[in-house]
Amino acid sequence: MTTVSEAITQVRARIDRAAEAAGRGEVQLLLAVKTVPAQRILAALRTGSTLIGHNRAQEMREVEPELAEVRHESHFIGHLQSNKVNQVMRWADCVQSVDSAKLAQRLDRAAGSRGRDLEVFIQVNTSAEESKAGIAPDEAGDLATLVGRCEHLHLRGFMTIGANTQDQELVRASYASLARIRDEVVASGKAGTASATELSMGMSGDLETAIAAGATMVRVGSGVFGARPAAG
Repeated sequence: MTTVSEAITQVRARIDRAAEAAGRGEVQLLLAVKTVPAQRILAALRTGSTLIGHNRAQEMREVEPELAEVRHESHFIGHLQSNKVNQVMRWADCVQSVDSAKLAQRLDRAAGSRGRDLEVFIQVNTSAEESKAGIAPDEAGDLATLVGRCEHLHLRGFMTIGANTQDQELVRASYASLARIRDEVVASGKAGTASATELSMGMSGDLETAIAAGATMVRVGSGVFGARPAAG
């Protein structure tokens, strides 16, 4: 049975090969820890990984206190309801799933009330699938402008979930779309957008495609921790 440490080594090798093939520099690995027990997350962090992503506010609140002994950076990568913002603010270094003006403004107020700044990504639904969260691609620029004006938010980049299809051309297109949005926003000259260079895209099954399209960060869960238990 593959250990967490061995799985991380294998995934990092995939990332490095894909980055080299694309003529890219370092690509960050974010460990997606949905449903993963704290002890397994700690085992991953002790390998030298420092970046983890939570999908659920309740899990983040329950697990993070048990991870305090190991230095790490926690991102919230799931759909965030407005009434869960304060739960997430307690632990999140970054929220990757900002997909509306309402949520951006709520996070800005919450960060201000805590006397801190918060890094964020804008989530874009580049595949136009109804099952996926994210703002429409043609609205992403306006949301970036709004986030750039928020006093306590720092726009770090953009996030998407690739198209759910076996057609690799469609998957590639969904990632290329996010790269174009990023390029347009960074070149816009609008306040607070010049540093929004990161692209969080690609998961266990398609990270090579995402890296070829420009990903600077890939989010891997099952490729490290194994298949998640079935919901029930």
